[in-house]
Amino acid sequence: MSAPELLNIERFLKGHHGKIAIESEHTQYSYQSIADQVDCRVDQLRRSGARVVALSEPDTVNWIVWDLALLQAGCVCVPVPPFFTVSQVRHLLQQTGADTWIGPHPDSELLNEFGFAAGMCGWQRSTTPVDMPAETAKITFTSGTTGTPKGVCLSAAAMLTVAKALTDITADQSLSRYLTLLPLAVLLENLGVWAAFISGATVCVRNINALSNSAADQQGLLQAITECRANSMILVPQLLAGLLQAQSHGFQLPASYRFIAVGGGRVGQRLLDRINELAWPVYEGYGLSECASVVCLNKPSQYQPGSVGTALPHLQISIAGDGEILVHGAGVLGYVGSPHCPAQAWPTGDLGFVKDGFVYINGRKKHQFITAFGRNVSPEWVEAELCSQPEINQAFFYGEALPVNTAILVPATDNKNAVQRAVDRVNALLPEYARVGSWVAANEPFSVGNEQLTINGRLRREQILDQYQQHFHQHGSDWSAYEVL
Repeated sequence: MSAPELLNIERFLKGHHGKIAIESEHTQYSYQSIADQVDCRVDQLRRSGARVVALSEPDTVNWIVWDLALLQAGCVCVPVPPFFTVSQVRHLLQQTGADTWIGPHPDSELLNEFGFAAGMCGWQRSTTPVDMPAETAKITFTSGTTGTPKGVCLSAAAMLTVAKALTDITADQSLSRYLTLLPLAVLLENLGVWAAFISGATVCVRNINALSNSAADQQGLLQAITECRANSMILVPQLLAGLLQAQSHGFQLPASYRFIAVGGGRVGQRLLDRINELAWPVYEGYGLSECASVVCLNKPSQYQPGSVGTALPHLQISIAGDGEILVHGAGVLGYVGSPHCPAQAWPTGDLGFVKDGFVYINGRKKHQFITAFGRNVSPEWVEAELCSQPEINQAFFYGEALPVNTAILVPATDNKNAVQRAVDRVNALLPEYARVGSWVAANEPFSVGNEQLTINGRLRREQILDQYQQHFHQHGSDWSAYEVL
């Protein structure tokens, strides 16, 4: 089935007659009922004249229906991440020129500022279209690793090709139930739902904040995983580490799970070893929003621990002279106001290599730092090893022009000696130039709420450096000050 054929909602919704499309805590929705709702909203969108729609619907089922309706109606969908600040939402509206807002009124002053008023579809306004590629079907914003997010333009063909590839990769696993945990404004989760629909699976939704650090939400997460008895789900490394920690306290992953994809950051070797010991069906992947989220993925038939898998069938990977990973065939459109020729390779900004068809990631080009001794270090490598230790929940590693490298750690225990022993174990595995010479406990966990973590688990390095700059500045030139704090 080609991407243009998949654009017809009739094919991948009404084609699964009699099956359950979505299951919430209390209600089931058939594929036919979802298709009927989509048809109704497509008509509503067309009569309203909506062109670029900011989607901020908090109800998961409604979000899914509107998303499919926007795809079918040919509108540009702009998901509004629920974790965005008011200033980031303002930036999103300015960048996209959205003429329609679907969802609860977020801030009366903000929408009044942009001239929105109640309309046939949510809140609407008259606006001049902004410059974007003609093929744009979705503009996805992420909090990114800096404060100002970019609007990535994606074509329907690119997104549906990835969703179909995910379906094909897992076809032999008979995945009939998919649990959605991440916010749907996260492209990876969005396409995970599309892939489930293409295969005729049931999407299980639960009212939980899986990325929250609260005990109640963490308990709700474990309960959802246990009670839904799904076959597949998508995790970020932070969630995977949390599940492994819960397992050590008695949590048991239901045997129903056959394919758990993990992406968004590097998984440490100790965590990989533990996963293999438990025989959990966890498969690492790699991707970028610009390439419609997924680029590489391990799978049951082709699995190499430590790698992020092989490229999806429609993509090719090459390595530039400086080690940067280049992606060919993704049909990248670029950003709002900054188009990219789809036929050209996309420079990912990630460093890595390919061995026997499997792709390995070393870190980000721009995150590399140079020690005072002139050695280049990719911090993601060390951070992954630190976080693979059960005594450490999160880690930030830095050493630009410092006499020794320094880590900001979020410990999993109040026992400082136990944390130090964990650091020592990691250091024993690392070359001298990449070892942790000093560490300090973070004031609080890195999170989306304090703007030190992106929604897919990546550290927002500038914000963390700014938060702890006094520590770095205090000791940056003092060669005798580097000891465990």
